[in-house]
Amino acid sequence: MSKKQLRRTALVAVLLTAVTTATAQGAVPASAEASTAPPSAAAPSAVRGIEDDVARSLAVSLTDAGWRSQVRGAALTSAQVDVQALAARSTTRSGKALIPAVREADRRIAAAKGLAASTGSLLRVRLGDDSMREDLTGEAVPLVAAAPADDAAETITAYDSHGHAHTLDAREVPEQPVYVVDIDVSKALAAGLGVLRAEFAKHGVATPRPQARQAAGGWWSTRVTSVELADDEEPWVKGDAEVYTLVTGFGLDGKVRVDTVDMPYLNSDGVVYYPNQILVNWSNYKYNLADAVMMEDDGDTNYQALAQALTTALLTITDQGAYIPLVNAVLDAIPTSWWTDDPDYVDSWYTLARSDSGRRNGAAGNGWMTVEPYFVEQF
Repeated sequence: MSKKQLRRTALVAVLLTAVTTATAQGAVPASAEASTAPPSAAAPSAVRGIEDDVARSLAVSLTDAGWRSQVRGAALTSAQVDVQALAARSTTRSGKALIPAVREADRRIAAAKGLAASTGSLLRVRLGDDSMREDLTGEAVPLVAAAPADDAAETITAYDSHGHAHTLDAREVPEQPVYVVDIDVSKALAAGLGVLRAEFAKHGVATPRPQARQAAGGWWSTRVTSVELADDEEPWVKGDAEVYTLVTGFGLDGKVRVDTVDMPYLNSDGVVYYPNQILVNWSNYKYNLADAVMMEDDGDTNYQALAQALTTALLTITDQGAYIPLVNAVLDAIPTSWWTDDPDYVDSWYTLARSDSGRRNGAAGNGWMTVEPYFVEQF
């Protein structure tokens, strides 16, 4: 089963579990039942469409031997190359001719992801697979493809230097070298988490913790000592996804609170990581329980839309004097189109307690992590 199919199946299971749990506590959001129905067809990803246009333009530009040599040198010495910066440094006519189109594409991508124009260049180009390095000779004219949005894609479209489209097997690495146009998801995520935090703070969903709540000399946290996500084959053309977690609970003011936790090390499925990373800062929360929803950005996440959807949904939930699981509210708030394109949902963990220690499996069965209480001392 592909990652897309696995997560879509897991989503239905999680939502059904969430609705059952919340119903027992009288906390089902008004739209929870509707969220378990099959989502409508998603519109094509705006980001992927822009990437595809750039891929075709870059492919055509490679007829210029000098520019082709510059791209080759950059691709062989870097895991990902800033397309706008490379074109700006070029002394060739073809390289310089790309600058306006790439600059405009970067601007449009930032807008499609809900990021500020000041985010800068996001488009990157890389070699599709390390096995292609040997065939990337000075005489080779590589094909250029945009990274697919769908983990379950069976084919991808690549362009040659005449702008003609070629269909490639997404599971079988081609013999001909292929450049892949993609997003710098690490840079996009950093900017996106800033958007989330600003929006949460604006609506009082992430207020600073009062100093009075801290224990003498520091504060208690839950630390992730190891974590692993399910091992599922992805197309050779796919790059790394950036993973982050939304930690939710009730703040000291009784309002729903969301904290964002970046997990940049989670690059590969089926690999156990040992981050010793703080996941929950308990001095921020009223109750001894919190939920965690793990997400990923494969390039097409709109952070402004996500922030607005989450704040709109979570602000309707009030403190009833007892802890209410919030995973279902978070999942229900996420736009349905995200589930029918390339799911940005990874897994979720209900009712993490400050005293929890040991392995906790995700509700969707797509990952696990071991946690431990950890006291953060002040200097």
